Amino acid sequence: MPKTDSSSKRRIPSQGLNPVKRFLVRLLFKHTILLLVLLLCAGAAAAVWNMTNLSSTLIEKQALENSMAYVQVLQNARSLYSEEVVSKVVKDEGMAASHIFENLAKTIPIPATFLIELGSQISADNSGMEVRLFSDYPFPNRLEGGPHNEFEREALRRLRQNPQMPFSRIESSSGNRTFRFAQADIMQASCIACHNTHPKSPKKDWQVGDVRGVLEVSIPLNTLVVETRMWLKGTFVLLAGLSSLSVFGIALVIGRLRQNSKELELRVHERTADLKRANQKLAEAQEKSEGLLLNVLPETIARRLKEGDSNISDGFAEVSILFADIVNFTTLSAQMSPTQLVILLNQIFSAFDRLTEQFGLEKIKTIGDAYMVAGGLPNPRPDHAEAIADMALAMRREIAHLSQTLNQPLGIRIGINSGPAVAGVIGTKKFIYDLWGDTVNVASRMESQGRASGIQITPATYARLQGKYTCESRGPIEVKGKGKMETYWLTGKRKAISQKPEAQNSKGRSNALYLPAGKEDCWFEDFSAFL
Repeated sequence: MPKTDSSSKRRIPSQGLNPVKRFLVRLLFKHTILLLVLLLCAGAAAAVWNMTNLSSTLIEKQALENSMAYVQVLQNARSLYSEEVVSKVVKDEGMAASHIFENLAKTIPIPATFLIELGSQISADNSGMEVRLFSDYPFPNRLEGGPHNEFEREALRRLRQNPQMPFSRIESSSGNRTFRFAQADIMQASCIACHNTHPKSPKKDWQVGDVRGVLEVSIPLNTLVVETRMWLKGTFVLLAGLSSLSVFGIALVIGRLRQNSKELELRVHERTADLKRANQKLAEAQEKSEGLLLNVLPETIARRLKEGDSNISDGFAEVSILFADIVNFTTLSAQMSPTQLVILLNQIFSAFDRLTEQFGLEKIKTIGDAYMVAGGLPNPRPDHAEAIADMALAMRREIAHLSQTLNQPLGIRIGINSGPAVAGVIGTKKFIYDLWGDTVNVASRMESQGRASGIQITPATYARLQGKYTCESRGPIEVKGKGKMETYWLTGKRKAISQKPEAQNSKGRSNALYLPAGKEDCWFEDFSAFL
């Protein structure tokens, strides 16, 4: 197959482009700064356009909120005037309240007249603003009390249909824009008697809740619009200045980048070499970390953790658990310095670790001077009980050897049980592969209720070892949480021998038998002598 030059591969995409696209690509690379200027200008224009629309919306919203605030203040003022002024002055001072109060002595305006006068004063003090209270049933003396234009008539119609929904809109006249807001004036219980009995009232069948009129607030928008446009003009100038500075800065950066590109290209080789060295160190560190992980967890469990399994828990139907404890450890530790004690424990447990590896078992943990090991997990094996029994006998021999070598009165107490168990990894820091279940608890009881140099086993373990190992019955003992239980002492392992190494019986089977511990090196010509 012919080789393809790498440079020709890079040119393939551009060759497939049509002339317009090729022109745009060349323009992009040759006139980057010009394109950036155009993009910044377009962005600034879009930003100004968006702010213009946003400002119009904000102006209308502000006008609506101001109008609602004016209406609320006016209504609160009328209610306060009616409840706190009119009622008390008329009652206590003997004065009267009337809609024609200007030329009458000891007469104050009624609440509606007070509101009209207050609105007139606000309109006079604020140029272009108007506050009006009008009704389609005005009193005869109020010549200006009815609707004057189409907006006010439409407001009356809308508010009679839905008194709770204010009516508003923006109107333009001679280039001036005005926001007009109208809210229903509802007939109150305190006013209905006066309106229905007054001789000059144009309507005498008012009911509480009727729309008796409209309170209107008109706010000019020209001032706000002019101020907003001035603000937008300043914003546009600011954006233009910032855009110019941005383009200038980008031009400097691009020039600098072009200078740096050659330097960076020369330094790529150095960085590549550094990366290779770093990768090598990382591989070494990873190998060390995996080694440490394998010292903490079984290999299969460590592999599952690395593959992302965050919930490791397995059930095993057949396992054997061994607990071992150093006898009189508390007394022994009181006679040693901390350093000597740690060295002694390290010698003992290191020897146990070697035995664990020798018999293909799984060390679970050490707690103080206690050692826990399991057979049949995480990889099931049918001879888990035999492997644990061999481990226990070897541990006892090892302790005897260390006691003699170190000239220390060392002893060990061992308990074994077989059955189902649950295993898993717990914790996120200093995690551990641990076991749970009744089998584990009973194995611990066998150790704690054992004797020095004794290997106490349960009936479940005894059933699996019977015929292959020598055991002595201890008899029934009281086991916490289990009641009475028949237990046994594991004393040794039987060894299979034959009458002669090559001899077979008449049926073609090997004349093999098991000898008790201590007689493994004996050969018997006559089986009956042994039996």
